[in-house]
Amino acid sequence: MSGEKDLIETNTDEIQALIEQLLVHLGENPTRDGLVKTPERVAKAFRFFTEGYQQDAEEVLNGALFPIEYDEMVVIRDIDFFSLCEHHLLPFYGKCHVAYLPNGRIVGLSKIPRVVEVFSRRLQVQERLTVQIAEALQQKLNPQGVAVVMEARHLCMMMRGVETPNAVAVTSSMQGVFQSQQQTREEFLNLIRRSGPGSGV
Repeated sequence: MSGEKDLIETNTDEIQALIEQLLVHLGENPTRDGLVKTPERVAKAFRFFTEGYQQDAEEVLNGALFPIEYDEMVVIRDIDFFSLCEHHLLPFYGKCHVAYLPNGRIVGLSKIPRVVEVFSRRLQVQERLTVQIAEALQQKLNPQGVAVVMEARHLCMMMRGVETPNAVAVTSSMQGVFQSQQQTREEFLNLIRRSGPGSGV
């Protein structure tokens, strides 16, 4: 544990030096009052934004699995998430909705948002993030099926390029019965549906 902490601190120092160089290349003076602490702050922020690399979704779920005869859908909607687009290192953020149909066991409800957080706090694309969450739950819980829908706003679309501040990206991953049974899939989608598209993002 001590060696891992030392490595993280060393890497943080290196990130700080890179941010200082970036400020210079952007035409700024990293020694002026407003920027003196910026490299340190940015390095710590990026460590926090990407701490999912030091976390394991399987470990999050271990110890929170309970045998129970329950065969109705379990849905957790409106899980807030924040991630970084791997193409521009700009944030994307929104809501994640997760459902699973148990197969002899359930997981503690608080663990599902934690799994979303583990994968979100890495450099990501929304499509892969959606699949990773669904596959992690499917593999560990072995349920009849898992469904994940993510709705997000991307700052790389809002601030640059096409500059579309109101666009919402929606991705989904359906596993097991959510993929094979339209009725089950429709039930899930009805449970998370809102009055307007993207109204919760």
